[in-house]
Amino acid sequence: MTATPAYKRILLKLSGEQLAGEQGFGIDPRQLEYVANEVKSIRELGVEVGIVVGGGNFHRGATGTLLGIGRATGDYMGMLSTVINAMALQSALENYGMFTRVLSALRIEAVAEPFIRRRAIRHMEKGRVVIMAAGTGNPYFTTDTAAVLRGIETEVDVVMKATKVDGIYDADPMKVPTAKRFDVITYDEALRLDLKVMDGTAFTLCRENKLPLVVFKLTDAGNLYKVVTGEKIGTLVTIKSEENV
Repeated sequence: MTATPAYKRILLKLSGEQLAGEQGFGIDPRQLEYVANEVKSIRELGVEVGIVVGGGNFHRGATGTLLGIGRATGDYMGMLSTVINAMALQSALENYGMFTRVLSALRIEAVAEPFIRRRAIRHMEKGRVVIMAAGTGNPYFTTDTAAVLRGIETEVDVVMKATKVDGIYDADPMKVPTAKRFDVITYDEALRLDLKVMDGTAFTLCRENKLPLVVFKLTDAGNLYKVVTGEKIGTLVTIKSEENV
């Protein structure tokens, strides 16, 4: 019996590091296949999928300053890294039988369509997985902020941020064994506690537009399917207080 999805349209945020796998740099083909299989599991439910991918497996704009590269230039280099990841992910998804489009905030017509909001929505309505690359197209904005912005623009029901940990904690669980995990937290609480799972601009955009956010562990096979079908996986960030959720 096929499960019923809890969401019609989602925005999945992937970091570049998740495509690098254990090698820590570049793209691991096994990780591409893994992500493609996870996405296929929810496409088979009829869920419309948009993806924003980061570029940290190749370059981070902020670290470019250590090489004497200006921040704005470094950020543009990071945007180009996300285009590389988007093209690789597109190929992997198509190998699994899915129809895709790469839409870029930077104009690179040879490899991607320009991001146009109505076009992105139409692609999703037709069942294509839309991979949105190059962040917002502007320096000084993270791909987390880009993911939330694209989620708002394409009218998704939820943004799902895939991470290596099983939700949001009040401290880094890798460094603090006693860190507390939240099942549900409000945007106001997340901002007050200065939680680093996403930057403040992304949290604020979600709050102002009443867009739910789920932070979950992608590396556990089947978790994306579970989140989409309504299982309480990871941490839900919402405008409402916990007792009203």
